[in-house]
Amino acid sequence: MLMITVLITLLLYAEHSFCTNIPVLLNTNTNPEKPIFTESATIITMQSGDLSDIENCPEMKRNGSSDGPWVPCNFLSETFVRCETPILANSSPNATIKGTCARFGGLNYEDVLRTNVSCSVIGCIECYGPRTFYREVPCVKYTGHYFLSTLLYSIFLGMIAVDRFCLGYSAIAVGKLMTLGGLGVWWIIDICLLVTGNLMPADESNWEPYY
Repeated sequence: MLMITVLITLLLYAEHSFCTNIPVLLNTNTNPEKPIFTESATIITMQSGDLSDIENCPEMKRNGSSDGPWVPCNFLSETFVRCETPILANSSPNATIKGTCARFGGLNYEDVLRTNVSCSVIGCIECYGPRTFYREVPCVKYTGHYFLSTLLYSIFLGMIAVDRFCLGYSAIAVGKLMTLGGLGVWWIIDICLLVTGNLMPADESNWEPYY
């Protein structure tokens, strides 16, 4: 029994010594807004709002030629870049000013307009090429409207126009409320409009993609 105990102790000690000599890089960060990047035992914590302060980062080529397999900056995913939010154009509907949209929303993919917005790579992300560039984005916005919640409101509380109030149609909602959902007819029509995609938020925003 003594020999077995000594043998187990030696094995545990050997395993501990072996594991502690292997450089293991772990990303234990649970906040996607503050990614952790490791390089030669150096941990760099990046704040979400830090876009241009790269003076304290490891040595890196900013706009020169690449000596290695670096990804072009304009190829980086949304995780590593911060882009401006498109705004509604105040001029003609056919305006093509960068960063502006003639309208927002669209039920189908082909109905959604697109525009080019300015994007910047967050600090301490190594990439090749200019760190500020234009990227094409869809003209959609989200204002906290969920399809499933609105549908449930329409089914169970549509008689008192809760669905219309939530979507921002206040004037129409008052009429629906005063008539108790048009004696049930208006209530059924709004449910059908929601299901078929013909009743959307009044501010032209899209349904939130996640619940």
